[in-house]
Amino acid sequence: MSIPTIETASKAQIKSFQEQELQKLLRYLQNNSPYYRSRFQSEGILIEDITTLEELTKIPVTTKDDLQRHNMDFLCIPKEAVVDFVTTSGTLGDPVTFALSDADLDRLAYNEAISFACSGVTKEDVLQLMTTIDRRFMAGMAYYLGARELGAGIIRVGSGVPELQWDTIQKFRPTYLICVPSFLLKLIEYANSHDISLEDSGVKAAICIGEPIREANFESNTLAKKITAAWDLELFSTYASTEMSTAFNECEAHQGGHHHPELIIVEVLDENNEAVPMGEVGELTITTLGVTAMPLLRFKTGDMVQTHDEPCSCGRTTLRLGPVVGRKQQMIKYKGTTLYPPAMFNVMHHFESIETFVIEIDHNEIGTDEIILKIACDTPSEAFQNEIKDHFRAKLRVTPTIVVEEAAVIDAIRFPKLSRKPRNIIDKRR
Repeated sequence: MSIPTIETASKAQIKSFQEQELQKLLRYLQNNSPYYRSRFQSEGILIEDITTLEELTKIPVTTKDDLQRHNMDFLCIPKEAVVDFVTTSGTLGDPVTFALSDADLDRLAYNEAISFACSGVTKEDVLQLMTTIDRRFMAGMAYYLGARELGAGIIRVGSGVPELQWDTIQKFRPTYLICVPSFLLKLIEYANSHDISLEDSGVKAAICIGEPIREANFESNTLAKKITAAWDLELFSTYASTEMSTAFNECEAHQGGHHHPELIIVEVLDENNEAVPMGEVGELTITTLGVTAMPLLRFKTGDMVQTHDEPCSCGRTTLRLGPVVGRKQQMIKYKGTTLYPPAMFNVMHHFESIETFVIEIDHNEIGTDEIILKIACDTPSEAFQNEIKDHFRAKLRVTPTIVVEEAAVIDAIRFPKLSRKPRNIIDKRR
């Protein structure tokens, strides 16, 4: 699949294209969205006055709280035209329902096809899907539809169970894996203990979801280095969400996830909803293009990111998203230090003997944030716990409270009932 023409256009051409698409979206929302029509009226917004991307600031942002309180008011089509219902993962609150039309499923397939192609997937490749395609989960469905659109093969194995994953790899010889990157360590461990040759697996790359594999400067983080030191794989980072119905995949240059301007308008905002300078951290705020059932206008995702606008060596001229720094609501203020969970995950992946872990954030008795690290490991000695604390102090200038638990206890926390993906961070501050 070739790169879409708009993704190699000049910045001026991309801006002009998006402004035309924005005007179409505003008219569509005015005519079809109970929520946005009411919002336009209550705020005195005349959509005819908004003709440029800069004028988007005249429109208030949409939050996840808005989606939860007015969920079905965002629906723009008759209910009988809805062909699929999905829900968000509920990472920071109750899940939100999203409805999709036939056209939305076509858009989802297009998005994932060009995202896969960005990461080097061709119709000659076979992808092994190591995440659920059920439980109202959009991502698994998107991967399946995208592979089908691209003409690549896909094997729907589901999450977990290293034995089943390796049985599938050996039988069907996939070339790409789609999985949470930390699960690759479990596959490596299983292969080493069962005399399975990693080099002869036929797998050449993995598309990594749900966990960061890059530092802010795009170098591999600790997790990625551990994977590639043991298994000669090319790792591709990807970022997406149900609300966006859009993915940002790395290309072979591994310099951030590429923006698809035909599908989404991107803003990166500070706490006052003002645009941050290019390269600075802010909250990703998106406006969906081409969505018919539940389009979103200036939706604040809660994800803190950096953007980069230099043309890429792959030929694309679009914005690139750096690795997600963290969730805005999971920002931790600890004795004058501000940090996000992904930085702590990176520290944890340094320790080989930790079997599994979960990080809990809570308020202590004096009302400040406290970090509680629950671990399962082979060597739960006081010396090892002090080594972890020393590493945290050296890397992040914070010291967690460490609690040693059985692996089954921690996994029960990480995989609650109805969970579709692991929860490595539990925020109890609310």
